[in-house]
Parts: sequence; C-alpha cells; structure tokens
Amino acid sequence: MGRTTLIAGCGRLGARIAALLQEAGGEVLGLRRDPRDLPAGITPVVADLSVPLTSPLPPADALVITLPPTGFPDLRVPLQHLRDAVPALPVRTVLISSTRVLEGYDASRPLTEADPPRPRSERARRLVEGEEAARELFDAVVLRAAGIYGPGRDRLIRAVREQRPVDLDRRTNRIHEQDLARAVVALLGATDPPRLLHAVDAAPAPLGEVVGHIAAQLDLPVPPRALPDPGAGTVLDGTALHRLLGHLEVPDHRAGYAAILAGESA
Repeated sequence: MGRTTLIAGCGRLGARIAALLQEAGGEVLGLRRDPRDLPAGITPVVADLSVPLTSPLPPADALVITLPPTGFPDLRVPLQHLRDAVPALPVRTVLISSTRVLEGYDASRPLTEADPPRPRSERARRLVEGEEAARELFDAVVLRAAGIYGPGRDRLIRAVREQRPVDLDRRTNRIHEQDLARAVVALLGATDPPRLLHAVDAAPAPLGEVVGHIAAQLDLPVPPRALPDPGAGTVLDGTALHRLLGHLEVPDHRAGYAAILAGESA
C-alpha cells in the first residue's frame, strides 16, 4: 500500500491490521497510552486521547480508529482531541464500531446496512454517537463488527470448559479477527468504499449451536442453559462484506473454532 497509517487505539486488532499493511509495504504508527506491548515494526505514538494533546501527531495518509466505548464516557471527546492533533485530515479514515448499535431489533429477518441504528443500552448509544462524530470530524467510513473472535479471544471456549450457563437460543453473529483486519485494509485501499459496512461471517447461528460445536471438539457437555433464556438476538446479512473481500478466510464459527482449538493443542 506504500503509505503511512495511524492506528488510534492499537491493541490486538490493531496489530493484526498493522501486519497486513506492513506486508503491503506500508508504514504503521500505533497510538496508545502505553506502547510497551506494541509488536516490532509499529512506530509507537504515546498519547492519551482523554485529554487534549499538547503537540501535533505525526502526519499520516490514513487513519484507523479502534477506541473502545467502555474506556470513554463520551466518544466525541477523544475523537475531537484526535482531530485537533492531526496535522491534516487523512485521505481515508475507518472507524471500527459494533453491530451492538442494532441491539433493539429482533431476529425475525436479516438486517442490512440500510437498517438504521436501534440502540437500547447506554453502551450502544455511545457507539452511535461515536459513529456520528467520526463522520463529522473525519468523514469516516464506519465498519461495524459483530462478535470478534480468534486466537486469544476465547470467551466461549472458556464458557464451555467451565460449564458456565449460556443463552442457548440467542441468535448471534461473529467475525474472525483476521477477516475483520482484512476488511479494514480493503476499506483503506478501496477507490469508492461503502460508507457503512457490517463485518459478519457467512453463518449467523444460535449461541447453542456455537457452544455445541466447541463442546464436541473438546469432548465436553454443552453448557447448561442460562435462565431465563428468552432467545432473541439479531441476524445480520454479510453480503456487502463478502462482496468487498471476495471470500472470507474463516467462513463460519465451525472452521474458526476448530482452528483455534487445533492451535491450542499444537
């Protein structure tokens, strides 16, 4: 890609994105409060976006924003501090948001990018505000990720091993971390990217089906049903993402969790 990308909030996902950008010949700047865990090759940028920055950030051609809503009471604040500190507006900005903004829908039909947000929780409302602010301040492309999983993201695997109660009937969507990183890189490089994209794999499924597959791989019982278990959840249509990427490296939870567990065994 041959250009400089600043990743604001460069954690686990940011490192995945950085690796793909570096493979394509790009330079990556990783903005974090504490840069000690940044992988080699990422240029550290030490900054705390909860307060105004006292000096400008290094120039970058592109910007990826991965700020967690739980870290800020108002996402507009760090985004404004970021905008004030960049020396020039990047050519392309991608904000990674969450499909949680659609939590107010049910699972009666697949949801697409044409469906407006319907937040219920305070966290979802903050995400919607963050999307709006990123568009206003950076003309950002918004990428809403479903349940992110991959090596090291083992919440459901631990739930099976520990036999913790699970909402077995709840409809869920997910995306492997590697395909999410690929989506970010594709949006950064696209000539005319979609302004909004849902990052979901090809197989939305009840949570019971997902943990059932994990349990079978581990030769363990399916975790007990959480009570009450009202079901619900949402089903998202990933057609637009699949059109952008051409294919998913991890098409569904079966392939994804089988690879994770195989990697653990190795």
